Amino acid sequence: MLVLTRTKGEALVINQDIVVEVVEITADKVRLGIMCPKEVPVHRQEIWAAIQRGTAAATPERDK
Repeated sequence: MLVLTRTKGEALVINQDIVVEVVEITADKVRLGIMCPKEVPVHRQEIWAAIQRGTAAATPERDK
């Protein structure tokens, strides 16, 4: 696992076409913005686990 320190407004780039930006930081939460090609699925970990178990009903291409 790569661990990075970022502040609000800073980002990291993955594979030249995925950008993860720190949008907001509160006391116990960090909001991230993810920019990537439409064909790249993006899900929260718990949704991904449900999809893998086959229990997710009609999950959208991009999780919100």
